[in-house]
Amino acid sequence: MQYPSTDVLVVGSGAAGLTLALRLADHCRVTVLSKGGLSAGSTAYAQGGISAVLDAKDSLDAHVQDTLNVGAGLCDESTVRFTVERGPAAIRWLADLGVPFTRKSEDEHVDGSSFHLTREGGHSHRRVVHAADATGAAIADTLQQRAHSHPNITLLENRVIVDLITHGRPGFFPPRCLGAYVYDHENRQVEPIAAKFTVLATGGASRVYRYSSNPDGSTGDGIAVAWRAGCRVANMEFMQFHPTCLYLPGAPTQAARSFLISEAVRGEGGRLILPDGSRFMQRFDPRGELAPRDIVARAIDHEMKRLGIAHVGLDISHKSAEFIRQHFPNIHAQCLELGFDITQEPLPVVPAAHYTCGGIVTDTYGRTDLEGLYAVGETAYTGLHGANRMASNSLLECLVFGTSAAEDIGRHLRNIAPAPTLKPWDESRVTDSDEEVVVTHNWDELRTFMWDYVGIVRTTKRLQRAQRRIQLLRSEIADYYGNFRVSRDLLELRNLAQVADLIVRCALSRRESRGLHYTLDYREPSDAPQISVLIPENFAGTRHTTTWWSERP
Repeated sequence: MQYPSTDVLVVGSGAAGLTLALRLADHCRVTVLSKGGLSAGSTAYAQGGISAVLDAKDSLDAHVQDTLNVGAGLCDESTVRFTVERGPAAIRWLADLGVPFTRKSEDEHVDGSSFHLTREGGHSHRRVVHAADATGAAIADTLQQRAHSHPNITLLENRVIVDLITHGRPGFFPPRCLGAYVYDHENRQVEPIAAKFTVLATGGASRVYRYSSNPDGSTGDGIAVAWRAGCRVANMEFMQFHPTCLYLPGAPTQAARSFLISEAVRGEGGRLILPDGSRFMQRFDPRGELAPRDIVARAIDHEMKRLGIAHVGLDISHKSAEFIRQHFPNIHAQCLELGFDITQEPLPVVPAAHYTCGGIVTDTYGRTDLEGLYAVGETAYTGLHGANRMASNSLLECLVFGTSAAEDIGRHLRNIAPAPTLKPWDESRVTDSDEEVVVTHNWDELRTFMWDYVGIVRTTKRLQRAQRRIQLLRSEIADYYGNFRVSRDLLELRNLAQVADLIVRCALSRRESRGLHYTLDYREPSDAPQISVLIPENFAGTRHTTTWWSERP
């Protein structure tokens, strides 16, 4: 049987994956895999915008310094500068593709740019370009339209990566990635796809928690498969929790259950309140609702646990209805559809896992420890975010590293021979499962104890409890995986359990509180912070390598 092959296999169809595909497609064949539909990833959910220095009053140095400050001492400055310097060009590229960014009105002073710029948490200047309050959707729509129309891009939906295919023995000579085994959800079969280069652009792992602002597909697939293939991961303990996700557990759709209420609502005067209507943020920080995300999330978590309540309220109804509809048209419309009028009443909100700051170790060109394998976007750890992510640096990261990885792949395409014929997936010793309830039960158990033990506030005992439960779950999952045919749910559960293990291992190794990692046992930051790097037993690189963000020879 002839299995598909391509020059570049991109796993993930968000901003990072499609940017790379479009940058390469004029020179080679690119196949892009989407876990569900093309727009099912996290990009379309981004309400805020993209940070870039576009105002004459702003500077690259200021953007760099703001990012370093928010990263709490764990950013790599060279990576931050690499990213920031390429920001303006990334915005111009998107604008040229047709992304409908919000522009300044004629009576506003231009200051060298026609883009309307907003300011978000951590930024010292207005530098966030946006498309109203639905920037991610505007970018996703434009990139998808361009990808659909390009003759060298093949888009395959409903495909879930199972594992990477490698050649060579770690420790003896450099192994190389030859492609991936991919599960076709519609046809319920696994097939190998050979590629000269494989790119993981699978997003984060926030679905390891009970509450998440991310779509259901954010199950850490890229991080898990890269780890199993011998790649290092770093800083997995730094999971960013957004303070205000709409609390609607019985909602009929996943989008409604994960609907994020932008921090811009608090920036424009939104108040966090308890069931009796009283405000509480001033008890935790003099900046009140304008405190950084991690402080606000911990305050909400504290009040929910103290009072035994399921959520708190976010109220901006003291502002005029016209003001609310003008500033938050998408949020207002979506909330109305879900039965809430933010011009008249508070919204029920809870903190939710939002962004994975750690990931697969890469350099500034997306190269991992495994030859032929790249990782870009939220699934990668480049040194940009450190211990916390600054608002609106995430879409910037996707654009910059999607472009730099494409540049590096383009330089080497002609020197790499086509991948050899790959072996088919072996299902000769497995059967169909009649116990899908096991998968569902384990999924719920994992997400519950991760929320309770490895969430916003941690202790060593909680982490150890989580670690013991993860070990049991992974044993059960491995037994199930070895005896039954795979399904999307099983593959996601397997990857979530692997990622949960990596998060807990990194968290246990950090004996301090820093950025997004807050533990009651070590409440103060250490004087000499270190990056949490985990090395797999089948490490595919060179063990003495200690840095990874500068360009390798």
